[in-house]
Amino acid sequence: MAQTLAAAAERIRAEVAKVVVGQEAVVERLLVAALTRGHVLLEGVPGTAKTLITKALAICLRGEFKRVQFTPDLMPSDVIGTTVFDLQSGSFHLRKGPVFTNFLLADEVNRTPPKTQAALLEAMEERQVTIDGSTHVLQDPFVVFATQNPIEYEGTYPLPEAQLDRFLLKVRIDYPSEQEEVRLLGNYHRGFDPHRLDLAGVQPVVEGPDDLVAWQASVQGIVVSDDVLAYIARIVRQTRQLPNAMLGGSPRASIALLLGSKTLAALRGRAYVIPDDIKDLAHDALRHRIILRPEAEIEGITTDAIVDEVLDKVPVPR
Repeated sequence: MAQTLAAAAERIRAEVAKVVVGQEAVVERLLVAALTRGHVLLEGVPGTAKTLITKALAICLRGEFKRVQFTPDLMPSDVIGTTVFDLQSGSFHLRKGPVFTNFLLADEVNRTPPKTQAALLEAMEERQVTIDGSTHVLQDPFVVFATQNPIEYEGTYPLPEAQLDRFLLKVRIDYPSEQEEVRLLGNYHRGFDPHRLDLAGVQPVVEGPDDLVAWQASVQGIVVSDDVLAYIARIVRQTRQLPNAMLGGSPRASIALLLGSKTLAALRGRAYVIPDDIKDLAHDALRHRIILRPEAEIEGITTDAIVDEVLDKVPVPR
């Protein structure tokens, strides 16, 4: 199954590459989250293809895709839905919100008030919503790709640390290289339209969402040795002991690193996890779970630098 999944992942990368230049590592991380039944916080400046990547991935996985632009006046009912009264039938019926989908892009999630953020994060965690006392189960798979701008904080509502911890991964999207930007310009020069991905030839790779659910189950069978388990635990525990970190990763961080690494191994065609899988995923799994001391932030120290320090300190199992 690992080989089959690896082949499918390679096809998905090729399909996404038809519309997104570069960002292969980002696509791999989004696949990791989708197959681990987790959610992703995407951080990048405007114009770095965050929306485009998620739309293309949803097409490849043949899942329903919805996008919500988070704004200061967005209400919880705008996200999860509400019951409305039908005058003709004289009864109430459910008007489903955009969370009733397979892939939800929560654009600029830090621009909406905490109450609306909490409604989304509850749906992410529980995979169900309660509307007027009735519980409604969300579709399976259900993956949230939430985005935020890392440099603009005016008029925003930063997610609390406890809510950030609900995201399996925090992935940073950087600018393309010079060569990649030239290729990107060439695509637009030849008439590429990011609003018409069908014209770009992006094709589904799976038969339907059920395939993704089956892959999620198959990843559970990836082998993890006791030495690798101990390696994960030592990495996360070390984040709690560094002088520049006020708060390190919780046991949920250890679990995220374990499950994500199993999926990453499967995507790379292996039936077992190696230390390199842990190291490759460590920054994405830990950067949003570490709280720096104020004096460390003043000195310009970043959480990525903390993770680098931890990976240098913890011995790699042989």
